[in-house]
Amino acid sequence: MITLETLSTIDNATYLQKNEIADFLFLHLGQYGDPKEDIMKCLDYALDQSMHAGGFVVMARENGKILGALIMNKTGMSGYIPENILVYIAVDADQRGKGIGGKIMEMAIKMANGSIALHVEPENPAKKLYERIGFTNKYLEMRLTK
Repeated sequence: MITLETLSTIDNATYLQKNEIADFLFLHLGQYGDPKEDIMKCLDYALDQSMHAGGFVVMARENGKILGALIMNKTGMSGYIPENILVYIAVDADQRGKGIGGKIMEMAIKMANGSIALHVEPENPAKKLYERIGFTNKYLEMRLTK
């Protein structure tokens, strides 16, 4: 049976919990992912009680094994910048197409206070899920990396 589990700043997440989530995301994000160190920084931002903005994690588990995970960071802003940014979401490649990603997203939307932004590559198959849920593409993101 698949269960949803959440972590937030009130849960005092341990390094081992964060490491398990980061390992899962690093493996299952594949070409759309970031280095594990960056995923850990995102988890620290979302779950560290001393940080101003915070956020949360949603996971789907079965028999203790993570099947899907999401990290949402609060931006500390509103209006011109959404209050939340969905930074990472992944589902185990062997579990895709079973609705797990949709359940994780549904829980995250319920937990988030305010609007949610996310970045998705145009060719990422998850883009269809986001559009079905109601996400729209209002802007073309551009970055200057220094």
